[in-house]
Amino acid sequence: MPAPGETVDPSRVHALDPDQLDAAVNAARESIRAAADLDALAAVRTAHIQGASAPLVLARRELGALPRAERADAGRRHNAARTAVQAAYDARLAELTAERDARVLREERVDVTLPVDRRRRGARHPLTALSDRLADVFVAMGYEVAEGPEVEHDWFNFEALNMAPDHPARSEHDTLYVAPTGAGRVLRTHTSPVQIRSLLNRPLPVYVVCPGRTYRNDTIDATHSPVFGQLEGLAVDRGITMADLRGTLEVFAQALFGAGLSTRLRPSFFPFTEPSAELDVQCFACRGEAARQPCRVCSDEGWIEAGGCGMVDPHVLRAAGVDPTRYSGFAFGMGLERAAMVRHGIREIRDFVDGDVRFSLPFGIED
Repeated sequence: MPAPGETVDPSRVHALDPDQLDAAVNAARESIRAAADLDALAAVRTAHIQGASAPLVLARRELGALPRAERADAGRRHNAARTAVQAAYDARLAELTAERDARVLREERVDVTLPVDRRRRGARHPLTALSDRLADVFVAMGYEVAEGPEVEHDWFNFEALNMAPDHPARSEHDTLYVAPTGAGRVLRTHTSPVQIRSLLNRPLPVYVVCPGRTYRNDTIDATHSPVFGQLEGLAVDRGITMADLRGTLEVFAQALFGAGLSTRLRPSFFPFTEPSAELDVQCFACRGEAARQPCRVCSDEGWIEAGGCGMVDPHVLRAAGVDPTRYSGFAFGMGLERAAMVRHGIREIRDFVDGDVRFSLPFGIED
């Protein structure tokens, strides 16, 4: 603001002169009118409206050089000029945008009478579809999906699960060890280590379902593979009983094989559960009726073995820092390939990994 008696340098306020403002407005309107597309209009916006060297921007900076008595009138003139230019810009922007949209619709239109794409579409792998379906069943019951590394430490894979280094059950796992020797790293032989990690990382109570790949040193044949999928579940809470396990497995069996089938638990042994059991589901093909046999699904037994289960052994709970006098739990597990083979009548486990798209297509097209 000029001091009392100070004269104003006319050159500093030249841009606020009414004639100069009118000239700036006319020049801006002419450039806006001449803009042929949105890119050209953007350049006009920089040159005449918002750019650092735009005439109206420079004029606004000179308002402070005017005496207080003249500043308000000059500000109104400047605002009127800027409003006029902005209105012209907005109108031209609407025109060019409409032209652009019309051109895109015209140039990119699709002729719906043309033949459809002849390329065959793929499908979700049946193991992925089955794993996701079963996981959704447990999520609906309040479980969380948990994951863990496929290269595990021996402690998570065996010792925390009540299998000491000299435990005979280890020999059944055909473990693949990871170099260097003695590092204690293995390719996980089951997804049970995820259960231990869940107990260590999550607050109680814990309800998790653990799908994933597992590895064992098996020779591939019609029913064995060195890489196979498992889905296991774990529930640890106060007051968990075998009855809770039985009810959960009933829901699981219906999701896997359909409603209306009976289930049974046969005594078994697993190092990490006590008591342990095998879950059998009534054969969905013959339902154990002699009139429907011979049955290739259950080999005329009337029952299908669906997986192992049991109450979590107290030693496993202690290994994960859980007090077995206050908490109890159950665990269950199944092989995805075996379940899919029984469910869909697949005879060769190698079909899952051969990569032939004709195998996956009958299980449903992926949208």
